[in-house]
Amino acid sequence: MFGLRRLYDWVLSWAQTPYGGIALFFLAFIESSVFPVPPDVLLIALALSAPTRAFRFALIAACGSVLGGLFGYLLGFGLWHVLDSYFYAYVPGFSPEGFVRVQDLFERYNFWVVFSAGFTPIPYKIITIGAGVFQINLPVFVLASAVGRSLRFFLVAWFLYRFGPPVRILIEKYFNLLALVFFILLLAGVWVVKYAF
Repeated sequence: MFGLRRLYDWVLSWAQTPYGGIALFFLAFIESSVFPVPPDVLLIALALSAPTRAFRFALIAACGSVLGGLFGYLLGFGLWHVLDSYFYAYVPGFSPEGFVRVQDLFERYNFWVVFSAGFTPIPYKIITIGAGVFQINLPVFVLASAVGRSLRFFLVAWFLYRFGPPVRILIEKYFNLLALVFFILLLAGVWVVKYAF
């Protein structure tokens, strides 16, 4: 826990440097396959330091994350048989049982699995690598990643641009819950459109 807190503080420290945007892109990239600290942390700090650039930072995070997702896809597609033991041992959230569940989800709902992981607290890194392992359609993967990640980061940017520093505490404390509620409402809307008309 202490190590994770130090890592969190290190990520935040990049907001005080001229390289914050580059660090955000890199963080979003590696978080999509291996890194434990979400890019939202640095995005919030950067957007608060320059609210008029909040949407630019959201775009940087989305681009880095989608490209990182493609890297995760390639890891799963080409190297999973070599890397699986590393991920099971060292990356939080990975387990053989979890991968069986992910495979079943991919077979039934591949776009929605990727989108939900991109937007909600579901670990995106598990889904990016799983998408490569199970070889889901690449354009579907890219589209779902781009939509899910962009919605997540632009929503954070909009809140910070609109409400300023007071919303930082709210986002950091309740983002996962807010994202989950939004996703449930979105699924409810899809269900209504599909079955009520």
